[in-house]
Amino acid sequence: MMISRHLKAVTAAGLLALGAAPVMAQSQEMRFAMVTPPSHVWTQFANHFAEGVAEATGGEITVSVFPAGQLGNEAEMLQQIAAGVLEMGIMTAGTMSLRAPDFAAWQDPFAFADVSEAIAAADTEAAQQMLDALAPQGMRGMGYIFAGMRHILMADRDVTSLEDLASQKIRILPFPAALTWWRAAGAVPTPVALGDVYQALSSGLLDGVDIDLDALVGFSMQQAAEHLILTNHIAFPGVVVMSDSAWNGLTPEQQEAITSVSEESFEWGNALQVEAEAANLAALEDQIAITRLDNAREIFAQANEAYEAEFGELPLLQALRAQTGR
Repeated sequence: MMISRHLKAVTAAGLLALGAAPVMAQSQEMRFAMVTPPSHVWTQFANHFAEGVAEATGGEITVSVFPAGQLGNEAEMLQQIAAGVLEMGIMTAGTMSLRAPDFAAWQDPFAFADVSEAIAAADTEAAQQMLDALAPQGMRGMGYIFAGMRHILMADRDVTSLEDLASQKIRILPFPAALTWWRAAGAVPTPVALGDVYQALSSGLLDGVDIDLDALVGFSMQQAAEHLILTNHIAFPGVVVMSDSAWNGLTPEQQEAITSVSEESFEWGNALQVEAEAANLAALEDQIAITRLDNAREIFAQANEAYEAEFGELPLLQALRAQTGR
């Protein structure tokens, strides 16, 4: 536990009176957790952030990164952060929509052509208001770090129409917008932990996966599936959250350092994601059959309409659309 500045001053004064050296600030370790594998951009972002914090605070604060769900699934980690048991984490916007419904605006289908457009949208007032909505829940929304656009990975069939998805078990994250969209597409949305997807594809428990290329490559899912269908159906931001208790335990100087490092890390990580999107696709070209579904918006029209009926009136969805010129 960090010693208060008042107590440190009193203690140091007492030791100086005795001819001893002053007490130095106690070091503090923060844990930063995510479900993504070590190679994923989110994990690389966390490691970059950790290095920056150690440097900016002179080693006073260290950040230990726990990837691949080592500290639990997203729901468990989010509960730990809200309770102050875990200091930091990266959560999907879909998971955050269970806490603050307007985060479902990020699941607006075909809203962004690519990752760069989605990154630009994160700078809007509406995106910031979503982060601010976490304040009453014991958490600070620090910003957005993006994974790649979402696509469809299928074990043994191509997809060129909704008929190809009828009754197919598709792995999703079980948040309301994804459930609505995939059910309307005629599929059977099936929650499976990210680390278990490879085995689920291999065993037939899953027929396909709603996935970004970072996670696909990081878990080598192309070895368990035959078809990748490029749809770009949604952007996929991770929301970086810190517990209020961890933040409030920092000195103003430490808070300023972490804010500065996080701003630089978001810029670094999101630029890295733009590069990774192209690199991941290039790496997959010779490993799996790839279909570019250029008319995906039209093919998924009924699923898009279902999303609109359920979530179209969300205030911050409307604001995000207006602020991004949609």
